[in-house]
Amino acid sequence: MSVLTAKVAGMPRVAAAAPPQNGGPHPAVVAAQHMAGADEIYLMGCIQAVGALALGTESIDPVGPGNAYVAKAKRQLFGRGGIDLVAGPTKTMVIADETVDAELCATDLLGQAEHGFVSPACLVTNSRALAEATLAEIDRLLAILRTARTARPSWEGSEEVILCDSHDEMLAVADDLACEHVQVMTDRDDWYHDTLRNYGALFFGPRTNVAYGDKVIGTNHILPTRRAGRNTGGLWVGKFLKTHSYQRITNDSASAAIGARGARLSLLEGFTGHAEQCNIRVRRYGGRHVPYAGAAE
Repeated sequence: MSVLTAKVAGMPRVAAAAPPQNGGPHPAVVAAQHMAGADEIYLMGCIQAVGALALGTESIDPVGPGNAYVAKAKRQLFGRGGIDLVAGPTKTMVIADETVDAELCATDLLGQAEHGFVSPACLVTNSRALAEATLAEIDRLLAILRTARTARPSWEGSEEVILCDSHDEMLAVADDLACEHVQVMTDRDDWYHDTLRNYGALFFGPRTNVAYGDKVIGTNHILPTRRAGRNTGGLWVGKFLKTHSYQRITNDSASAAIGARGARLSLLEGFTGHAEQCNIRVRRYGGRHVPYAGAAE
């Protein structure tokens, strides 16, 4: 997800780390990194990978850097190398009404709870019957899910089922929590699309789910967590680009006109040096005599 995005942005060097599996490279991971365009692939993971790539070693030139350990490393390295975004534990919200069934809701909640022991999942609904049926279905699925050892403590440690009176209240709750993944299965999905403001990524309808976004659909799945969706979006090409600005005035009268206004604003703030930067252009390019602003009183 990050290798391809960085290459599209024009990064001249993209280094990737592939955690070892059974003492050797994971063929699928390495193949995916290579196909995405990684220039260098190193057999390492966790904190040592972030440290080696960010700080450099005898054999690795440093570059800019998820789990909680990677996020902590990024925080410590912020400013030393380029950081895309600092991600916390994944969090999934399912917004559902009586048009969808409990098995689908429970499956989609637990599917994301298996990410780690602290991967919150939340159901927001205006149907008490659906809420109660989903809780019962979760209990049934946890008895047969292979990853229940991870999913169970994650669900039981951060379980949220929020019963609302209306779709308007469901919308307000979703915007307040600003979850990383928000799956909407209602009779008014388009309304949620038009009115929801705070989230990492949206998934609409029972035929769509977060795992599709994780693995297949193609949208980038490095997304803001811990309510950061209230003020930022996920990873995209622009995260790898620096923006610069420049100014050039070639017209005498334009410089003088801007200078006159700049001087007035500067004097209002008490910045006489700023004002004189403006006024000297008013004199030279506007042919107007204005008092020297920089004189000490």
